[in-house]
Amino acid sequence: MTSAPARPRVALSTSSVYPAKVADAFRIAAELGYDGVEVMVYTDPVSQDAAALDALVQRHGIPVVSIHAPTLLLTQRVMHAEPWPKIDLSIELARAVGCETVVVHPPFRWQRVYAREFVEGVAVREHETGITIAVENMYPWRAGQRLVQAYLPHWDPVEQPYDHVTLDLSHAATALEDSLEMAQALGDRLHHVHLTDGLGSALDEHLVPGRGSQPVKELLEHLTATGFTGDVVVEVSTRKGDARQRLVDLAESLDFARRHLGRQGA
Repeated sequence: MTSAPARPRVALSTSSVYPAKVADAFRIAAELGYDGVEVMVYTDPVSQDAAALDALVQRHGIPVVSIHAPTLLLTQRVMHAEPWPKIDLSIELARAVGCETVVVHPPFRWQRVYAREFVEGVAVREHETGITIAVENMYPWRAGQRLVQAYLPHWDPVEQPYDHVTLDLSHAATALEDSLEMAQALGDRLHHVHLTDGLGSALDEHLVPGRGSQPVKELLEHLTATGFTGDVVVEVSTRKGDARQRLVDLAESLDFARRHLGRQGA
């Protein structure tokens, strides 16, 4: 009897429970039945501590599937003040907790030296460490009717020579792009997915999948049809709701993902 093909794991980003802590994300992920956790490195000391993360893995029985390096505007001083040490420390953290993927954003346009080195630096680090560095799609900033190129070499990784890419559906919505078309253009360079949604406003909304205008259902079906073997990570904003609403939103997101990946009941 032929076994069914493996489906992508559905993991929970710790950013999905913010302002709650990393420990809360592990507890919620285990309670709802997620397959793992992506750790967003930020000011919570646990997010930077391999021993503390390992303790959570053991306590809840779910793995860390990826580390998100602290490359947000709000985390510019987290881990280190300089960009390459941030990436290197994130790689070390990934190796220490036993995961193989580090998610990074492209450089901001004012980080010009870092930006000039970025494409080659990512490739070199992947080769030397064996850790996959999946560069995430971003979006142009909007100033009235004007679009501002905030990232170098570009916010859109499709035309860039990265071997591995993270596709964030909320970022695609903010950029007024179609995430399914982006996935199709990336082909086997698509390594990692941040599952969320958006309505195309200038805000990076990170809605529960299915509540925006992105072709989320079709994207998940595309992943299954093409044999995608990366991880699908729920990265939604639950900051405006209470603890009960957070559980409802994260349970709905998990159900949506598994249903359209063909994993309902998994």
